[in-house]
Amino acid sequence: MKRKILLIYAWQDSSIRATTKEHLFSFRRYAHDIIYYANVLQGQFPEWLKKVDYDLIIFHTLFLANHWKGKVHFQKIAARAAWAKESKAVKVMMPQDEFINSDLYSDFINEFKIDKVFTVAPASVLPYIYRNVSQPSVQFERILTGYLDERRTRINCRRSRNKKERHVDIGYRTAGKPNVWFGRLGFMKQTIADAVAPEAIRMGLKTDISTDPEDVILGNRWYDFLLGCKYVIGCESGTSIVDPTGKIKEAVDQYVERYPTASFEEIEAQCFPGADGMHVLNAISPRHLEVCATRSCQILVEGDYDSILLPNIHYIPVKKDLSNLSSILASLGNEARRLRIVENAYRDIVASGKYTYRTMVHQIIEGSISIRSREMPKRRVLDWLTFCFNLAYDMYGFYMAQKIKSLKRVVRMLIWPIRKSNLV
Repeated sequence: MKRKILLIYAWQDSSIRATTKEHLFSFRRYAHDIIYYANVLQGQFPEWLKKVDYDLIIFHTLFLANHWKGKVHFQKIAARAAWAKESKAVKVMMPQDEFINSDLYSDFINEFKIDKVFTVAPASVLPYIYRNVSQPSVQFERILTGYLDERRTRINCRRSRNKKERHVDIGYRTAGKPNVWFGRLGFMKQTIADAVAPEAIRMGLKTDISTDPEDVILGNRWYDFLLGCKYVIGCESGTSIVDPTGKIKEAVDQYVERYPTASFEEIEAQCFPGADGMHVLNAISPRHLEVCATRSCQILVEGDYDSILLPNIHYIPVKKDLSNLSSILASLGNEARRLRIVENAYRDIVASGKYTYRTMVHQIIEGSISIRSREMPKRRVLDWLTFCFNLAYDMYGFYMAQKIKSLKRVVRMLIWPIRKSNLV
């Protein structure tokens, strides 16, 4: 008898980044259990879905990310899953961007009686981020912000080996220009772009560097972009400011609206003096793993990178003050070094299999189910019915969101989860 697991998320946009999509559907792909998906932004929560006797309920990142829009909006989203408060299932959450409005997460933990939080934040900052948690039994366990999808990795492996020409010397993209209220750590995503772009052009290197939100690359085109780059620049993901109430963000936004040309130092002095660096939330980004999979060489600002990426072994290190940047760019003709670092990174990060979504799914499910043991009732017919209802509901929502026109593709999407359902 397989365990029944519900994953609750909230997504309405028709476009979605490849990494986000892989993260969301990794549970259906790699779990050996019956996985139900519920998008709370697709109408009312189905009554039949509430009646399933779940072993585990997971509040996904795409549900919790609504905290970005403030207290009123987040409470409206949470209310759509309010029935789960009374569920006897183990309840866990997978938050990200815990540096902003984190008090909302604390309230959610207390209200929904969350058993475990799979956090991307370092242990040192958890007492400040979750300062208002009163749920005595809640546990915290660290995971990465993203992992490698095995199927995508196999494709990229074949393509990277057959890739004879990489037409871009240095590539770089962000999801948009970072805001000052990310602190110096988060704003480094902009700083390194501003420093590398003109210097590389001066040296005659071909670049494709942008932090403009209009240049964001979605879907499979992101991997095509990486496969075309010899080198990719970057820095640690995260922030050096933790803003539990969102007041720092509000103050910065108001100040920038009045003084749009203000420097980082001026904004800091006026809006958050002394706050930058007090609580650092740093982490490796999924894009760092994806670059390893596409065999591009990373030029990264020195950092911890969760002790996964090591300087001069898996990436070329740039000092935090960027003082050695010119010498690094001047040495990019060293093809032997590039190939050595690329193969080191592929062997240790990708081929090792340590950082895959399969690993993440196993860690979350097994690390959660073990919190409370439950007797599993044998209700085979009900499992069949609820699974079929869930499948039809989920595929209809996915069809509407992605605007799929091909009937053949829809049928193929329906058949694959049935084969993976463990009910046949």
